[in-house]
Amino acid sequence: MNASTDTQGMIRVRGAREHNLKNIDVALPRDRFVVVTGVSGSGKSSLAFGTLYAEAQRRYLESVSPYARRLFHQMPAPKVDAIDGLPPAVALQQQRGGGSGRSSVGSLTTLSNLLRMLYSRAGTYPADVGHLEAESFSPNTPMGACPRCHGMGRVYDVTEKTLVPDDSLTIRQRAVAAWPTAWQGQNFRDILITRGVDVDVPWRDLPKATRDWILFTDETPTEPVYPGRNHAEVVAAIKRGDTPDYNGTFSGARRYILHTFGQSQSARMRARAASFMVSGPCPVCHGQRLNPDALKVTIDGRNIAELAALPLARIVEVLRDAAETRQGKDATSVAARGMIEAAIERIGTLLDLGLGYLQLDRGVQTLSPGEYQRLRLGTQIRSNLFGVVYVLDEPSSGLHPADTQALLRALDGLLQAGNSLIVVEHNPDVIRRAQWLVDVGPDAGERGGRIVYSGMPDGLRDIAGSRTRPYLFEPPKKRKGPPRAPTGWLKLARLTWNNLQDLSLAVPLGVMTAVTGVSGSGKSSLVGQALVSVVASALGQKVEIETDTAEDDVLPPLETGAPQGRVIEGLKSVRRLVTIDQKPIGRTPRSNLATYSGLFDTIRQRFAETPAARQRRFDAGWFSFNVAKGRCPKCEGVGSVMVELLFLPSVFAPCPECHGTRYKPEVLAVTLRDRSIADVLGMSVDEARDFFRDDPGLARGFETLRQGGLGYLRLGQPATELSGGEAQRIKLATELQKQRHGHTLYVLDEPTTGLHPADVDLLTAQLRTLVEQGNSVVLAEHDMRVAAQCDWLIDMGPGAGEQGGRIVAAGVPADVARSGESRTAPFLAPYL
Repeated sequence: MNASTDTQGMIRVRGAREHNLKNIDVALPRDRFVVVTGVSGSGKSSLAFGTLYAEAQRRYLESVSPYARRLFHQMPAPKVDAIDGLPPAVALQQQRGGGSGRSSVGSLTTLSNLLRMLYSRAGTYPADVGHLEAESFSPNTPMGACPRCHGMGRVYDVTEKTLVPDDSLTIRQRAVAAWPTAWQGQNFRDILITRGVDVDVPWRDLPKATRDWILFTDETPTEPVYPGRNHAEVVAAIKRGDTPDYNGTFSGARRYILHTFGQSQSARMRARAASFMVSGPCPVCHGQRLNPDALKVTIDGRNIAELAALPLARIVEVLRDAAETRQGKDATSVAARGMIEAAIERIGTLLDLGLGYLQLDRGVQTLSPGEYQRLRLGTQIRSNLFGVVYVLDEPSSGLHPADTQALLRALDGLLQAGNSLIVVEHNPDVIRRAQWLVDVGPDAGERGGRIVYSGMPDGLRDIAGSRTRPYLFEPPKKRKGPPRAPTGWLKLARLTWNNLQDLSLAVPLGVMTAVTGVSGSGKSSLVGQALVSVVASALGQKVEIETDTAEDDVLPPLETGAPQGRVIEGLKSVRRLVTIDQKPIGRTPRSNLATYSGLFDTIRQRFAETPAARQRRFDAGWFSFNVAKGRCPKCEGVGSVMVELLFLPSVFAPCPECHGTRYKPEVLAVTLRDRSIADVLGMSVDEARDFFRDDPGLARGFETLRQGGLGYLRLGQPATELSGGEAQRIKLATELQKQRHGHTLYVLDEPTTGLHPADVDLLTAQLRTLVEQGNSVVLAEHDMRVAAQCDWLIDMGPGAGEQGGRIVAAGVPADVARSGESRTAPFLAPYL
């Protein structure tokens, strides 16, 4: 349905068929704030990013040389008949910060360049340091980088413990785990036999001098090798003059690992080498990454590394003080004031976006998707582009309601500069500010992909089929019933991590608890890191804390320690800790909903039990696309093959042998009620629930997924196509269907990110089910509707970064809503 509007100044889309879009036609006004909304999986991103932005990028890339196109991450050409009136586009998507370990907030915002110029031109130089150019203040240039760590701030090495994790093993039993497992490792062992080392005694029983030489020597002696003989037999063979099988060259374990890490072209080999390494702060620059001369230059007593380590809000104060001391009219003072004013103005934009708690030297990989997008938004605001359509993906993600108004002011700034905004959004506060609204749906997956409404926002009131309408135009639903009473308390003391300092925490058990607070107040540090780490350690569980390295970075993790603290009461009431995050359920197309949830194991077993499978002697392994005996040999069970195109993005085409089914013909010939295993993988969760309705175990599993709003997903849909919210709900449904007995503590960090309010209601109901089963749920959350439905609130703050990190209010929602110090209280009250 389309509301009438002026036909001028419109972006017109005809016949859009990307992903689940149903050959849609839609017109969007230029120079307006357009919001695209709809339930999760309805097709919003397929329209905004997969169609509009992809087409804008394709048109731009057609204007550059084929050679230059290789430098871009090219999106596939969209499936659409025509798009008219489309301006150049800039996409600001939800994504984890990419780049290398050298990428930082400063480099992303280009503020680092400005500070380097400031230190070069107006820094205070000691007598023994001559003038330095701006490049000398960058750790990413040869003249600026620390000579010891080459600008990384950390150095890498090995220890006996990393090289020999189990010292009860013998060398023959591969005590030196760092050596290769193939022939070369056996070669090193045989050389040691020639040299008289006993390879059959436990490593710890060898003399220390021998152990140190094996691990740390830089010598590379060549010795005759007689495989299969002991030392005495080797000595006898040498005396007789027997010809050795070969002459082998030895390499100490440390030398082998460092050489492999530095020289190997294989990412897998480098990653294996890194697993045996440890890293620590560089002893020369102490982690500051710069050469000694650059670190001697200061502004108001701070070198550039010390300034970059401060929160942005604090940097503004330092720069203002620096400007006060440079009031002269000489060229240096005038230039310094100009650069300081420019830096303060740029940082001010980021402060308006609620990012004042970030540091310039903070790694891009450690940012949440919302932080990363808002940093890029802040940079775009300063770029002064005109006539561009900005396509944004949930810019309010991860924002406390108190910070949302600043975001809206920033978006208004882009609009006032003469640009267009197309924003995919779920937040009702942002949707209400739209000048034009597109509602996609009505539901998700195959039941979505249509334009439910396109027009002025108020017109959505009359669209009965819209899933968005109730959340915009109906009064907020009030909490029903009193909060559930805790069955006990889990108490922690002296929690210290990031901006948490010696914090005491009391978590009620048997209820649902939300930790709230402004962006950067310490919610994720408390819930997703400190609480998880300390409780897991007390329970003897191993839980990985979010690291500061990129996913494709094989560098060993920097040893920064772990969150500190201890459990002082209530641990006996918690038997297990489960974290449910938004990380992917798998990083390859082989991972999918069916495999992750465990339902595929049961499905394969059902196929193996059919008469046709028994006749062919096919066990469950034949029905796995990850096992050689049943999968298609051409595509090895992937279902597609990659076609490399020069200068263009690679494309994936259905496998010419199995035609995308993944299996051998004889496996596909086995059917269960006339459906092959490939047919089942092609079913949606809703279809699978109906198909397996007479199989209680499978029916219950699919029903749990459906109740989480995932009925539209295909069982075989690759994990790489799932959003973070979808991955998290799959993890939650997998936990729910296990029906474990015993008290479990479930921890979730911002679980409503990326979810439409209708899906948030489904999620809240599932979390309630966990509590009703006798478990405890703790979540960091910004959605006030969810917070109001919780039994207990812990509000962090009062501000962000250095101004946060403490509990400003705790209690039932009604009590927190009355707190005078809480910045959450005013936004919570309407839902109580």
